Amino acid sequence: MGSLSFRDVAVGFTQKEWQQLDPMQRTLYRDVMLENYSHLVSVGCQVTKPAVISRLEQGQEPWMEEEEILGWSFPGNCS
Repeated sequence: MGSLSFRDVAVGFTQKEWQQLDPMQRTLYRDVMLENYSHLVSVGCQVTKPAVISRLEQGQEPWMEEEEILGWSFPGNCS
């Protein structure tokens, strides 16, 4: 079995994509992203908290520039 990373279970949105989501979709995204991160941490993954998770926890919009999404890197290990 290979290792799993936050990137494997994360979805990123650009500002334009984020604006196209309705409030229920945004809430679902927030809940799922926070839950995925929580599950990885609970099974012992050593993951540095991604900025998108910090933004979601603070109630900020989590959209990113397209280049930021393409270059997503989350230091940590979960195998």
